[in-house]
Amino acid sequence: MNEADQPGFDVSSGNIPRHLAIIMDGNGRWAQKRGLPRTVGHKQGVEAVRDAVKSAREIGIEYLTLYSFSSENWNRPEAEISELFGLLRMFIRRDLADLHKNNVCVKVIGRKKGVPEDILCLLDEAQNLTSKNTAQTLIIAFNYGSRDEITDAVKQIASDVASGKLKVDDITDGTITNAMDTAGIPDPDLLIRTSGEVRLSNFLLWQMAYSELVFLDCLWPDFSKKDLESAISIYQSRTRKFGGLVMETGS
Repeated sequence: MNEADQPGFDVSSGNIPRHLAIIMDGNGRWAQKRGLPRTVGHKQGVEAVRDAVKSAREIGIEYLTLYSFSSENWNRPEAEISELFGLLRMFIRRDLADLHKNNVCVKVIGRKKGVPEDILCLLDEAQNLTSKNTAQTLIIAFNYGSRDEITDAVKQIASDVASGKLKVDDITDGTITNAMDTAGIPDPDLLIRTSGEVRLSNFLLWQMAYSELVFLDCLWPDFSKKDLESAISIYQSRTRKFGGLVMETGS
């Protein structure tokens, strides 16, 4: 059966991804199609973020990771970067209280270098305020690049070996996993990327070794709960093998 012909989303099955990761792509193209500045697309994208966080929580997804600003995004025009930072400020100031009220724990992954001090303070405030919340974990990948993350993990492990804290023969995949920004967070079960692009763009490369990937044609500002349910329906139709072990996605 073609994935497009799969039966609809079924929350009652219990077959829900525990961890969902999203590459939110298409803000600029959304604006361009309407003859609007790219900044308008980014603003509409923030509204889609708000709806996605709420929808994921309602569906029962425990962990939601959003690729909000990549290490490669520094190559964009300075004015656009400034706009993206401004939107992040607005999102945290406007939505942090609501996230806290709904028992959402906020975590941030990515490098701090180069990020404006006031942004770092806001991100720290969000993490500190919500650190004990348990209903859902919202992971914001900000100034994040997976190769940077892996490089930093290798440096940390090499330092531990050099100092005698760790023996080379004792290094396992678990050692590397625990050195990642996402230590303590389960790997994503499902990745969604919007806009029709079919690539990972340096996002969670280590963590997504066995994730299910769903690529949607809709542009991020148009992403709705219906699109989320459609992607989960595709996830529910698949059998996860994890390198050979046949296992239903809900197992």
